[in-house]
Amino acid sequence: MKKTFDFLESEGIEYEFIDYKKQAPDAALLVKFADKVGFEALINKRGTTYRKLDDVDKEKLDSERSALAVLAEKSSMIKRPIVEFPNGNLVLGFEPDQIKEKME
Repeated sequence: MKKTFDFLESEGIEYEFIDYKKQAPDAALLVKFADKVGFEALINKRGTTYRKLDDVDKEKLDSERSALAVLAEKSSMIKRPIVEFPNGNLVLGFEPDQIKEKME
C-alpha cells in the first residue's frame, strides 16, 4: 500500500484511501468490482487470512456469490490496493504502468 501511496503522490494524483480492514466494503461495491475484474482477481491468496482458512471456507471461494460473502466478512482477504478511477476503471495491486495508462 505504501508504494502505491508514494507513487500516486509523486505523480501528483489525488486519491481517497478507504481502509477495507477498518471499514469493510458493502456487497454492492464488491459486486461492482467483481463485474469489472472477476471475483477471483479480488481474492488475495498470498495473505495469512487465506492461509488460515479451513477447507470448507476455501471451497466457498469457488463461486462468486459465496466468495463475495467471504470477502465481505474477511475483508483482509481482498487484494489491495484497488485503485478505482473516476471513469470506473480498476487496477488491482501496485501496478504503476497500469495506473499511468488508466489515468490517460
